[in-house]
Amino acid sequence: MSDLLSRPLAVVTGASSGIGYELAKQFAEHGFDLLITEHQEPTTEVRQVCETLGARVEVAQADLATYDGVEELCAKIAAAGRPVEAIALNAGVGIGGGFTYGTDLRDELNIINLNVVSTVHLAKRVLPAMVARAKGRMLFTSSIVSVIPGPFEAVYAASKAFVHSFAQALRNELKDTGVTVTSMMPGATDTNFFQRADMEDTRVGAGKKDDPAQVARQGFEALMAGEDHVVAGSLQTKLAAAVGGALPDTLKAEGHRFLNEPGSGKQQ
Repeated sequence: MSDLLSRPLAVVTGASSGIGYELAKQFAEHGFDLLITEHQEPTTEVRQVCETLGARVEVAQADLATYDGVEELCAKIAAAGRPVEAIALNAGVGIGGGFTYGTDLRDELNIINLNVVSTVHLAKRVLPAMVARAKGRMLFTSSIVSVIPGPFEAVYAASKAFVHSFAQALRNELKDTGVTVTSMMPGATDTNFFQRADMEDTRVGAGKKDDPAQVARQGFEALMAGEDHVVAGSLQTKLAAAVGGALPDTLKAEGHRFLNEPGSGKQQ
């Protein structure tokens, strides 16, 4: 038991694929045990890979877009009987298309429930114990679209703006507590996001994307360094974010429209 408890515990949501999968590997490679979550029946691959790296892995299947699903995860955390040294609030979903006629309201409310409501809910449950211990790290997966109005991803972009703002506000509130908060802001990344969001026919969906392993590594390093945020990914993504920061919202919105308008990928 002493050997088990000598390893810190990290929680990673949305860990079965993409950035979450790579974040779980980062934690495992750096001496953490893991509690990982996924909505669907979890794949065995991430668990096997992380166990090969020396981690003890627990898997929680929960629909974090629901109140009860988040509470189920919190119960799993409590049942572990160990302090959470780090948590990556990574689970999220998107949908592409015009807001007025191109998307379904239920899908957009699901985005809000998963990306926004569950993030607040889980942070509210986890932070008090971290603050009481004066120790802990919290990573929020935001996006570079958090600072860009997102035509044809209007609800998704707004949800990520909330996540980034929420993370930065919490960081300030907790600056003297020993708990750090980091916002990770990836760009277009080579995951199944664009397929799930029905965006494969857009310029961004059909274009070159960043490596999720690189994104996760940079996010993990920023978390462990206690940085407030990191634009994670390729140099091109970092340059785009830097240039975009100097542009007015109207121009950023036009740029996002160019990349994300349905059917635009067929014009390349």
